[in-house]
Amino acid sequence: KTISYVPQQVYVSDDSIKNNIAFGLDEEQIDFDAVERAAKVANIHDFIVNEMSNGYETKVGERGIRLSGGQRQRIGIARAIYFNPDVLVLDEATSALDNITERMVMEDLKNLNNRMTIIIIAHRLNTVRQCDEIHVLKDGKITDSGSYNFLNQNNDYFKEMTKNIN
Repeated sequence: KTISYVPQQVYVSDDSIKNNIAFGLDEEQIDFDAVERAAKVANIHDFIVNEMSNGYETKVGERGIRLSGGQRQRIGIARAIYFNPDVLVLDEATSALDNITERMVMEDLKNLNNRMTIIIIAHRLNTVRQCDEIHVLKDGKITDSGSYNFLNQNNDYFKEMTKNIN
């Protein structure tokens, strides 16, 4: 109950968006205000209320067939946030998002940082740009740690990886 994990491929059941965000809870246990707050942080609330025929009650189809990969990932992020964990682990959880949506989600997640520890696993370095501490893995070993700016100034391997995004 203290750790939430969002994988790259999020499981979505053939149920409503609301029930997928509050996954595993009985209908009477769901706090709709918390569902909405989580959806706003995951940057999917506007899509749900403006694009889905029945809003949060819209059925998403088997394995979320009515949603794009990025929308499924944002449902997974909202699910993790809904349960208000102490630790949130994002394992390539924003990889299917376009750059603008990812930036908005990361900004909203940054605002949660004082309430939870967020661990981000990512290949896309813009995803971790605002992290307090980055651990560089090379050949399965941590080779360096520090802020984005520190690593970009002092680690040749990290500099090489960031060349294409700076």
